[in-house]
Amino acid sequence: MLTEKSARIAHAHRLLRRTRRTEAGEFLAEGAQAVREAIGYQTENPGTVLDLFVTEAAATRNTGLIRLAFAAGIEVTQVTDRAAAAMSDTQAPQGIVARCRTIEVDLATALAGSPKLVAVLVQTNDPGNAGTIIRLADAVGADAVVVAGDAVDPFNPKVVRASTGSLFHLPIARSDDPATLLEKLAAAGLSTLATTGGAELDLDTARSDGLLELPTAWLFGSEAHGLPAEIIAAADAAVRVPIHGRAESLNMATAAAVCLYASAGAQRG
Repeated sequence: MLTEKSARIAHAHRLLRRTRRTEAGEFLAEGAQAVREAIGYQTENPGTVLDLFVTEAAATRNTGLIRLAFAAGIEVTQVTDRAAAAMSDTQAPQGIVARCRTIEVDLATALAGSPKLVAVLVQTNDPGNAGTIIRLADAVGADAVVVAGDAVDPFNPKVVRASTGSLFHLPIARSDDPATLLEKLAAAGLSTLATTGGAELDLDTARSDGLLELPTAWLFGSEAHGLPAEIIAAADAAVRVPIHGRAESLNMATAAAVCLYASAGAQRG
């Protein structure tokens, strides 16, 4: 049984920091659902899950999951509660953590094969929103998620938890320069739609005009500041979600859900 002083636990603990994740090319997936999806990914991509750490209590709760891990050739190691806490950034660690190789793909790979629907996070800095949108993109059958500019790390533990394992289901790519990214999205045959509350065009009109039937990359910004003005200007169109009641606005993840499902529905006829 490993303690928090073990070298393997110390290495995993350092992966809570972005710089260390980048250096090591590794990240942590905590919780039964995220671990289950990591094991599923491992079956088609051997070598993805490097370690599975589990407390005695978590092992008792997740015996089926532990069997799946053994069947996938994953080393399972029992750890103390304090060791599990050292690998978590939450107040209530779940006691089951997978150390994984980073599964990010390059942009060309993410946009290959005539994509129909892509979610783009432009300078999105809230990990909960980022993880939720990855989960949404997975749910609507999107082809990829692209993280652009100075945005949250998609392998941040909070992002991984909020995605509930969906980051193992679709390509995740990064682009340092959002302006250049728009050119590459256009080259891939995607119409770029910028979400902003100040747009003249609303989502209902975009749907009735047939705009949502096109292959689309939706651009989502930060919760506090939205999309940069230059990105809105460079997009093919700016679209707002109509508010028919008295609410002042929608939060970013909710607006993303409305937009992504509207496109998915239009594209499926």
